[in-house]
Amino acid sequence: MDRYTTFARALHWIMAVLIIANLALGIGHDALPRDWAVMPMHKSIGLTVLVLTLVRIGWRIGHPAPRLPAAMPAWEKGAAHATHALFYAFMILVPLSGWIMTSAGTRPLNWFFLFDVPKFAVTKGDAIVDLSGEGHEIMGFAWAALILVHIGAALRHHLVLKDNVLRRML
Repeated sequence: MDRYTTFARALHWIMAVLIIANLALGIGHDALPRDWAVMPMHKSIGLTVLVLTLVRIGWRIGHPAPRLPAAMPAWEKGAAHATHALFYAFMILVPLSGWIMTSAGTRPLNWFFLFDVPKFAVTKGDAIVDLSGEGHEIMGFAWAALILVHIGAALRHHLVLKDNVLRRML
């Protein structure tokens, strides 16, 4: 059975946990206690996801993904490739839009309270800031929906089709 490399699998699961946790923090931050420092953690996790995505892209260039099963219909292969392309787009655009949005604020941007992260030279009212704010929220909800589709497809392959698609990542 073709499998992803150990490093690719570890990176996938680490990022999956970070992304799902961060989407939950971002979507549910208003319901959480203010003294939990939810938004600083959300921003730090987002920056971490952005950096790990660059690592992941670099790794993927040198280590292509295993082939999908030959018996898989062409439409399903196309859907899998499109889903993964959207994941990579979201892994870059969602944290980047958050960084742009945060850069227009007055509070410092730091990584887990360990060091400051430079801000972009933008201010509130700039078109890019407004676009980033709207895009960040819309993409966050779209990403959450896509994750549910991804999990559903993986479980379908494992439990219904009983093929090796999910096992490649375990």
